[in-house]
Formats: sequence, C-alpha cells, structure tokens
Amino acid sequence: MANLALARLETALRARKLDRTLTTALPPLDRQDESAVIATDVAAIDACVRGGLPRGQLSEMVGPQSSGRTTLVLQTIAASTRRGEIAALVDTFDRLDVASAADAGIDLDRLLWIRGMDCRGGAPSGGSDVAVNRALKALNLVLQAGGFACVVLDLADAPLIAVKRIPFTTWLRVQRVIEGSDTACVLVVAQPLARSTGGLTLTLSGRARWTGDGSCNRHLTGAEIHVRVVSPRRRVDGDVCIPAAFAATAVDDEPRSHRDTANTFLSL
Repeated sequence: MANLALARLETALRARKLDRTLTTALPPLDRQDESAVIATDVAAIDACVRGGLPRGQLSEMVGPQSSGRTTLVLQTIAASTRRGEIAALVDTFDRLDVASAADAGIDLDRLLWIRGMDCRGGAPSGGSDVAVNRALKALNLVLQAGGFACVVLDLADAPLIAVKRIPFTTWLRVQRVIEGSDTACVLVVAQPLARSTGGLTLTLSGRARWTGDGSCNRHLTGAEIHVRVVSPRRRVDGDVCIPAAFAATAVDDEPRSHRDTANTFLSL
C-alpha cells in the first residue's frame, strides 16, 4: 500500500510539474552547449559555472552592499546585449545609474529598463511592500512576454521584512514560466531567497586592499571579489576570486545619480 501511494503521489507531482525537487535524483548535467547558458563574460566565473548561467532557470546573485553584485549584474547584461540579445532589468527601487550601465558596455537599445519606486527620500507606509509587489508583477509580465535572454529582478535594497513576505510559491511560478525557454532569470538579493533547484546561487563578498599605516595614511590600491558558486543539485560547486582589474569598479557599489538616457524604460 505504501509503494502504491508513493507511486500515485509521484504521478500527481509530475502531472503538475512539481516533481523537480531537491531530492530528485538526476544524472550530472554537462553544460557544454553555449546555447544552454548566458555567459557573464567574466572568464573565471564562466569557467566555474561551465559556460554561464543556465537558460530556463532561476539563478541568484547574493551579497551585501559593496560586494560587487551590481558590477557583476551589469557585466552579465552587457554580455547578453553584445551577443545581440535582448535583456530586461526590473529595477525595484530605481537604483540603476545609466552612465554606469553604458560604461559596463550595455547596449541601451537592447535593454528594457523597468523603473520602480525611489524610496530613498522616505516612502509612505508600506512603500517597500508596494514597490516589491509591483516589481514582481512586472517580472511576471516580462517573462510571459518572452524573447528576453536575460531578465534581472533587483531586490538587493529591499528591506528584509518585505522580502520575507514574498510567498515561496512565487519563485515556483517563475520557474514554471521560464522552464524550457531561452530566458535566464536572475535575482539580485542580499540573502539567498529563491533556492531554485536548477539554477545557480552566486554568493559574493568584496574585499578591498589598502596600503599605509593609520587612518590618515591609508590608500586604496585595489579590490577583489570572492564568489562562492552553489548548485542545489551539486552540478556546479566551487569558489572564484575575481582579479583586481575587474573588481576595482566594485569597491563602491553605490550607484551615482542616474540620468534618464536609456532608450527604453518603463515606470512601475
């Protein structure tokens, strides 16, 4: 009876596409096909993750402020637009600096920028929750529209309490929408959130290098970004240290005051 009940349960889960769980035993995935991933164009990371972030999956870039998360996101979007693909950024709190995006090599003609609420000057009660909910709705619309190689949802500046209010089923629905598509969806968050079974989690930490003694004589000489790559299915696992030449732009991860020079943007 127990085996029969288990078989019925597995059949029901497969029918609803809910059988892809952390406990599902699958053979190791060898992702050598370039069309199955979107490269970040950061050689050390792409080598570690076997070519890039998987298409048709939900991945995360996780890290605190000044960890290099914004720099890596911009590099990933730029890599997509250089290949002639279309990218989208759901900018929950309107933090994108367009000048920095252009400096990173993003083709703004191929970027859909969806601007959210700027809550830095103070927001009405529940402002952060409203901004997050609007961003999630925008993400769903973009993913359902299709045609995007890379879709980024930036929740890095969302208060922890607002993030914890997001139902976990939200990420299951996102996964169902993009599964089997050419779209790689990327969350930018301060702490791991979605834990997608088929995607990757890149945990970033920035480290600055100083010379000199004392607070008055110290000089910033460079920086490094340490990336911990985790895959729930253990298909990819490793650590990457990004050379200072790349990481130097990530020491100050705060965006400058943006200028509305992107050719395509929407406001939530």
